[in-house]
Amino acid sequence: MKILISRNETIMEIIFLIGRILLGGYFLYSGINHFRNVEELTGYAGSKNLPAPKWAVIFTGALLTLGGIGVVLGVFPELAILLLILFLLPTTLIMHDFWNADEDAKQSEMTDFLKNIALIGALLMLLALATPWMLAL
Repeated sequence: MKILISRNETIMEIIFLIGRILLGGYFLYSGINHFRNVEELTGYAGSKNLPAPKWAVIFTGALLTLGGIGVVLGVFPELAILLLILFLLPTTLIMHDFWNADEDAKQSEMTDFLKNIALIGALLMLLALATPWMLAL
């Protein structure tokens, strides 16, 4: 039996905006963190044998920052999502390769791997929505 719930359009728009701010804000914060902690993150990227790890950190920081801003503000949403997925796919596979991690790091890397997979899923769901998004700038 299907139960129909009447939803107030304004309330749904506000809920969607809050969700956008939380999701996009997560990516925006992560991007800013890349720039604030370039040296530490460069060391981690280097430990994964990335070529030019400092430039990789700066480049991915830009992807995260621009993508996060796009989701929060609802501007160029398809491009913002593309930037974030462009960050998440290689990062998930290269940086969080739990299958290669030692026993001390395996659980942490698996958690980050699965978190990124869930984030990709959320971003793909956003692609299914019509644009412009509700309450977008």
